[in-house]
Amino acid sequence: MSDFDPTQHRMVPAQRWFEDFVLGERFVIPSRTQTSAVFAAFQTASGDTHPIHYDVEYCRSRGMPDLLAHGFQTLVHTAPGAGLFPYVVEESLVGFLEQSSKFLKPVYAGDTIYPALEVIELSPGKTTGVVTLRSTVHNQRRELVLEGMQKFLVRRRPS
Repeated sequence: MSDFDPTQHRMVPAQRWFEDFVLGERFVIPSRTQTSAVFAAFQTASGDTHPIHYDVEYCRSRGMPDLLAHGFQTLVHTAPGAGLFPYVVEESLVGFLEQSSKFLKPVYAGDTIYPALEVIELSPGKTTGVVTLRSTVHNQRRELVLEGMQKFLVRRRPS
């Protein structure tokens, strides 16, 4: 029998509480190339069957170089769970409160995107606080293709 314990096979960064966050702090999410498999998976999950997202010739006939990613397909890559944020608030996270996004430039099949979250506002309460994160996605051409905001309710450090 092995000493291996699957419950211990996980990332465990230091637990953070509302007071531990600082303005400007960044949570980088791994880059991801938007392959045809990503397009197919998103189409299946979303149920969006418009040909602009899966028919290359349809896209080219409208002047696009390749498949056009659905805005939500780009947005999904800013999910905090794709990076370290949910691991550092495992004990303190109360809930995800709000999200908004602006889709600034198109993302096409073959593009590599670079998502990140940055602490832009800290609103303390009595026992909790709201951590506001700016979400950004850049492409391989260094263009900002998505910008948004996410708010999380996080417990203050227990006394």
